[in-house]
Amino acid sequence: MNSITELFSFLWSQVLSISVMDVVDILLVAVLLYYVIAFFRDRRAGKLAAGVVFLVLALILSNLLQMRVISFILESIVSVGVLALIIIFQPEIRSMLEKMGRGSLSGLGKLGAKSGAAGESALREVCVAVGELSATKTGALIVLERKTSLGDEIRTGTVLNADVTAPLIRNIFFNKAPLHDGAMILRDGRVYACGCFLPLSTNADVDRRLGTRHRAALGVSEISDSVVIVVSEETGVISIARDGKLSRGFDQYTLENELLAIYRRDEADGGENGVLSRVKLWLKKVKTADTENNGKEEEK
Repeated sequence: MNSITELFSFLWSQVLSISVMDVVDILLVAVLLYYVIAFFRDRRAGKLAAGVVFLVLALILSNLLQMRVISFILESIVSVGVLALIIIFQPEIRSMLEKMGRGSLSGLGKLGAKSGAAGESALREVCVAVGELSATKTGALIVLERKTSLGDEIRTGTVLNADVTAPLIRNIFFNKAPLHDGAMILRDGRVYACGCFLPLSTNADVDRRLGTRHRAALGVSEISDSVVIVVSEETGVISIARDGKLSRGFDQYTLENELLAIYRRDEADGGENGVLSRVKLWLKKVKTADTENNGKEEEK
């Protein structure tokens, strides 16, 4: 009975010794682990990560069972494991770091990057052009830049910095035009560059029936938060690539609905629902409350 009492006393003393920073530390580690698991879960690297976990568990078990030969082999593997992991997971680590750097308190870099009717008008012009290109089975690759800058890709093409109009987009992707065989990048609500080369997807699970244009769309969506529109030259099918995933079967109107929905979510994230705006609103409320309290105290 005394031993049980001492155990509960020890546990209670440990609970009392937990500070606020300890709780914050645990929550941050939990959030970090959650995002790491979520990042690797839908990628080919998830299987490699499972293999690494298996090796660590095997090492722990071999030490407990005193299996010296196996322990020596596994310890030798683990000793160079950090360098091996960096080499194996290099594409995934790069993608993760790039995504970590996308965050923006004020919501800068929204889809189209123009507020109000101007941004929606540019997106509608894109959808009109894409619908016409689809009808004539003219291949097209249009990248809508968001928070992640595509400066490296822009440097491979020709900078135009022109207004977004459906005739301009159709003329650029006309199969006799000099800039048709490449990607168009839209930045700040304008046709910023054309004839750009994009990195191809490194995902081995991509449908082999997809051509280079679709693989390029997936490739740039894997390393950035861009929204990429693809028109198939063979079938005229309209597709959207986002976050390394391809959605197909759009027409002019469903494409417009999808892009406007993304644009309005970005507007909301950078507007009243943005983190910075919420902080400012909270500070304003606190200041107003303090002013009212001071006024009441003076009346008393």
